[in-house]
Amino acid sequence: MKHHLESLLHQALAQLQSQGALPAELSASAGVERARDRQHGDFASNVALSLAKAAKRKPRELAEALVAALPSSDLVTKVEIAGPGFINFFLDGAAYQRVIGDILAAGEDYGRGTAGQRGSVQVEFVSANPTGPLHVGHGRGAAYGAAVANLLDAAGFRVHREYYVNDAGRQMDILAASVWLRYLELLGETFTFPSNGYKGAYVRDIAASLRDIHGDAFRRDAAQVMADLPADAPAGGDKEEHIDALIEHARQLLGAADYRTVFDAGLNIVLADIRQDLEEFGVSYDQWYSERSLTESGAVQRALERLKASGHAYEKDGALWFRATDFGDEKDRVLVRDNGQTTYFASDIAYHADKLERGFARVIDVWGADHHGYVPRVKAALQAMGDDPAKLDVLLVQFAILYKGGERMQMSTRSGEFVTLRELRGEVGNDAARFFYVTRKCEQHMDFDLDLAKSQSADNPVYYIQYAHARVCSVLRQLSEKGYTRDPRRGANNLHLLHEEHEQALLVSLSRYPEVIETAALNHEPHLVAHYLRELAYEFHTYYNSHQFLVESADLRDARLNLIEAVRQVMRNGLKLLGVSAPETM
Repeated sequence: MKHHLESLLHQALAQLQSQGALPAELSASAGVERARDRQHGDFASNVALSLAKAAKRKPRELAEALVAALPSSDLVTKVEIAGPGFINFFLDGAAYQRVIGDILAAGEDYGRGTAGQRGSVQVEFVSANPTGPLHVGHGRGAAYGAAVANLLDAAGFRVHREYYVNDAGRQMDILAASVWLRYLELLGETFTFPSNGYKGAYVRDIAASLRDIHGDAFRRDAAQVMADLPADAPAGGDKEEHIDALIEHARQLLGAADYRTVFDAGLNIVLADIRQDLEEFGVSYDQWYSERSLTESGAVQRALERLKASGHAYEKDGALWFRATDFGDEKDRVLVRDNGQTTYFASDIAYHADKLERGFARVIDVWGADHHGYVPRVKAALQAMGDDPAKLDVLLVQFAILYKGGERMQMSTRSGEFVTLRELRGEVGNDAARFFYVTRKCEQHMDFDLDLAKSQSADNPVYYIQYAHARVCSVLRQLSEKGYTRDPRRGANNLHLLHEEHEQALLVSLSRYPEVIETAALNHEPHLVAHYLRELAYEFHTYYNSHQFLVESADLRDARLNLIEAVRQVMRNGLKLLGVSAPETM
């Protein structure tokens, strides 16, 4: 309906321009919004006010000209001008009734639009370092990123979903060293485990797998491993220097090939676990992109050369630096350390350059909120290489804080004291987890109430919505039990009988669904869909509690059945976009 009214206004504007009543070069968006108070119409537009200055006409006078030029429409019964020049549209009751037929005809495609015009978008999300299992904080990024990708797809974009695998760099070296030390412990070696190592039980499991496959092939004497290391933090030293020296010992004592075997054992086992966890969570990707491949393919070196050629990279103290201060950063950033090691930043620059080289019109990164300072740095690097930084959108997601029994639960991968996403899913189920994660804006802090997510009550939004869907299914099953048959065509011919207040409210809500999907997609706000579904469920439950559907009158009965069938379809469509199931029984 909204797009139909916008089309009418665009036709009116074009007619006035063709008549010379408006400048031919004038271009404007004839925006239409739902009226807050239906006494003032169903929809309203401020196009006359927004164009008045450019058109050199009074807003109300321009509104009158636009209304006079509007093409006729069966859906519109009246158009009024209010205040300084608002155009209010009043729709015929049949306009809302018509939406039932649209929903039932389109089925699972109802709500899909063309706002994206098949533009290509890459959405990269989660991309957690494969140094341990996903925890509940990562789960929010997974649910949010997947929902954003689904919404963009529904809005008509061509969406490519990607996970960036950090399979190189210091954190992976720390994991490799941690696995090797646990492996040595299993072989009887004794030493003090580094304070900055990964301590989770999963590290011991990886070490056990390494021992089972390779026996004692990687065994080294503990005294040799720990010889001449700088003191660790508990002994008054620096934990970072201690772990870095330990990593270097591991490289020297094992040699390149064996170190790579230990390194890959940790990487492959953790990454396989992450893949499985996300697949079970209903989150899938088109590509898992390896950070290591950027170096092996020469992409990192090419990016560095582009920065040098543009004059935005320079050498100092044996290192290569990016002139980040030229773009407003507080200091310049290291690209290659004095030991020849490239930084994470260098890889990230190469990765984002590669994204644009692959032809994506837009790239969207879903990052944790703790990376907010990193955003302008990456955009600056793209600009320095001559790419358009406006093509990159970074959506920052606050980690969810899990509460159980009113107590906050810890989430630290390094210490090993964390609640995994798999544990959360096992306790509350995928549906509650996927839904709860997207009930708030991504940049807002989120307290995940485990007890609420498990409850079977109206206070639990996902249960409340799914119960509405199941109730519709129950009504349709009761048809034969009561000896009735349903004729959808008869229902379609008698939609004028749907004049009860609850029915009118449902019709208006159903008509809003495509607008909600488009707005949620373009603004990357899946919480709008979650809130819409809860409102629709409330309206249905209220209707269910106030009226009988399987009435004696076949005309009214089939009209109401068509209505609730449309409700069921919209609920199923919306839940699917959020990654939530629509059960038929509960």
